[in-house]
Amino acid sequence: MRKKILLIEDNLDMRENTAEILQLANYEVKTAENGKEGVALAEKEHFDLIICDIMMPVLDGYGVLHLLSKNKNTNSIPFIFLTAKAERTDFRKGMEMGADDYLTKPFDDIELLNAIESRLKKSELMRQEFANNVNGLNQFIETVKGFDSLKKISEENELRNYRKKEEIYKEDSYPKGLYLLVSGKIKTCKTNEDGKELITGLYSEGDYFGYIALLEDTKHKESAVVLEDAQVCMMPKTDFFELIYKNAEVSKKFIQMLSHQVQQREEQLLRLAYNSARKKVADALITLQNKYQQSSKQGNFSMQISREDLANIAGIATESTIRTLSDLKDEKLIEIQSGKITIINYEKLAALRN
Repeated sequence: MRKKILLIEDNLDMRENTAEILQLANYEVKTAENGKEGVALAEKEHFDLIICDIMMPVLDGYGVLHLLSKNKNTNSIPFIFLTAKAERTDFRKGMEMGADDYLTKPFDDIELLNAIESRLKKSELMRQEFANNVNGLNQFIETVKGFDSLKKISEENELRNYRKKEEIYKEDSYPKGLYLLVSGKIKTCKTNEDGKELITGLYSEGDYFGYIALLEDTKHKESAVVLEDAQVCMMPKTDFFELIYKNAEVSKKFIQMLSHQVQQREEQLLRLAYNSARKKVADALITLQNKYQQSSKQGNFSMQISREDLANIAGIATESTIRTLSDLKDEKLIEIQSGKITIINYEKLAALRN
């Protein structure tokens, strides 16, 4: 399907010549001779990109951009300014208002078409959804390699298998890259001055981890340990930095991919801070089921987890965890057999958290 472009330009010759160039490049083009007419068209029809002159009667380009940015149906359309004025202040004002690019008249055909192609490519990237798995990561990398600044990104990320209780990285170690959990279960944890372990995060298939130390350029503040045999994909930190720092649109999209579980972790930490021991254990069990249910068999959720690990997730002493589990078993909310915990009444257990 051809991309649809709105061209807003008050000069007749410039409008017709530019529209002809775009049509020859196989774009569908609609034109407007002033800003007011352009805003009305943009609000009435769908456009993939808008090219707009700055100096126009009735409503100038800055006014057009301001009005379209306030409309939820038009505020995400890529916007390119055209102007005969080349002063730095005009360039800065346009960009600060949210313009995506800026072409100074006179411009040649190639300069115009390259600017449009670049903006459309970046817009398409932001609309795409990439699966939280190795295929999704590889698809993302293949897509962003279309940008000149990212052609050197490698597609050869390391896949490695880990056994239960094996460490992927240690607290106070320097980060080697970004990790994506392909299968299995992983916890991140840290140890306080008394040697007590606190679990800071739980990760399942499709979760990214280990990137905070990369972003902060520090050592890892926690260890990553395997709860259940796992396969992990690691992206080298050189490629990670390329994706974060070389292109603003790519960086924004990449960070969205990384941070999908951040809100859940923040909510969990708040509950740990204020809940009673009983609520904390119930919350830890519900968190485990919500996190790992998709990879378990149908029916009641079961998991083999040590009492120490469960206590560290709940943020209480192991002895308190054992006593609470016994109470929950007596209340027929869970079953315990050979160390495996099975949740048999999810609704009542979840209600304990409130």
